[in-house]
Amino acid sequence: MSLLNDALRAAEQRQNRPEVASAYTGQVRGKRPARKAPWFIVLLLVAGLAAVPAIWFLNPDHSGAGAGDAMGNAPVVESKEPQPQSQPETVVMAPERISDAPASGPTPAVERQVEQPVDAPVATLERDAGEQPSEPEPGVVQASATQSQPVADSAPVPPAQTPVSRKPLSASTAEEELPAVKQVRETPEAVDRRVSQELASLLGNGEVAKAEQRLQALVAAQSAPASREVFARRMLVEGKPERALAWLPADVTADVPDLRLLRARALHATGDLAGALNTLESSVPPVADNAGYRVTLATLLQQAGRSAESARHWSLLIAEDDSRAAWWVGLGIALETGGERDSAARAYTQAAQLPGLSPSLADYVRERLRSLQAG
Repeated sequence: MSLLNDALRAAEQRQNRPEVASAYTGQVRGKRPARKAPWFIVLLLVAGLAAVPAIWFLNPDHSGAGAGDAMGNAPVVESKEPQPQSQPETVVMAPERISDAPASGPTPAVERQVEQPVDAPVATLERDAGEQPSEPEPGVVQASATQSQPVADSAPVPPAQTPVSRKPLSASTAEEELPAVKQVRETPEAVDRRVSQELASLLGNGEVAKAEQRLQALVAAQSAPASREVFARRMLVEGKPERALAWLPADVTADVPDLRLLRARALHATGDLAGALNTLESSVPPVADNAGYRVTLATLLQQAGRSAESARHWSLLIAEDDSRAAWWVGLGIALETGGERDSAARAYTQAAQLPGLSPSLADYVRERLRSLQAG
């Protein structure tokens, strides 16, 4: 025990006195025991080391670049998500997967995320479609689109909508798909009406020969009553009844009252009163259907001395419309010629009271009234 006490005492003395260089004696000097670090310093170091990764991953500006530099990941391509265009935002994408790179080989550069407004959501689709990407900023290495895939952790990127292309239709296919338009064939009556309008235009311009040629071509295919009427009426107005009669044969006019009337007038113009009356009396239409037909018939009957028959037709006309002054004059002439003076005077008086008489006819009525009243 005394030896142990002496050794402890000597060690304590050596710690308290300053060390001086001692001469080399050949003996190995013992190492001084190291002081242990206080426990609270160790806890501070552990807490600091634990806080560094948390701060690193919480900072978005360093997470992507730090992870890429440390892990040597393959380059990624940014993918921008369509956002409302009210305020531009920045989307930063994180790498999708990590691949082990050889320790000895060079570490591939990672494309840095370039902050751009998200007002162009189709940038990624355009790049995939083959458009040339813009030049990267200095220090940024562009990676090929085939080696990277757009990744979005915050919100999924909408899938690209492939435009639907329609197969161009050939001319034959387009014709087959067009609805078949049924060609409506003109009836003979429709053709006749159309040609009659053409004839009226030609005759109005004085092209009589051309109009007659057009009529000749039409009557070769059909009877063409409307076109015949237009041409014949114009010839009668121009004082050419023979030329009108050439287009008004009896077999054609037999079933058409208007053509029979034109034929009768043409015959009367040539001096054939009997032929005109025969044409008219062959078939007389009702007064309501063709009043002009009855007026011509009554007038020709009066000229032929058939006053009673003329008076009968005038009476039928007045019964249909008693406001026509000329019809009252016709009735008065037929009655006076038939010897019925009092009835004729009443007819003349009625005609004088109605408007519409021409000056010459009005003078004739006043003269006949004075003659009948004088007795």
